[in-house]
Amino acid sequence: MVFGRKQQQEKDWKECMTEEDKEVLNSVLHMARKHKCAYMCADDSRVAQLWCAMLEFKKELDEVKAGQEKTQMPFKALSEMGDVEKRKTIDQLVRDMLKPQADQETAIQNLVNSLMKF
Repeated sequence: MVFGRKQQQEKDWKECMTEEDKEVLNSVLHMARKHKCAYMCADDSRVAQLWCAMLEFKKELDEVKAGQEKTQMPFKALSEMGDVEKRKTIDQLVRDMLKPQADQETAIQNLVNSLMKF
């Protein structure tokens, strides 16, 4: 008896899953089947099959990350373009207001850099 419950007669643990979860599990097992030759040669084929499934998940995760990076690239480019225009505008405003001398270029650039943080 475990925690006050009677142990059931050899019930398949998958019977406790929803139909949707059973389908997902079958999909995972199907993905791992690509490596059947490898995991059947292992000392513990069940554990090796799990590792093969994890390998397939890692491949899918890498594909998703690569797709996400491709999707983000245009937005990063837009953001960078926005930063360039922001810097130009701040630089022009500072120069118009302060009318700096040639020897004050470093101070102007430092001021623009600190204003870019806002």
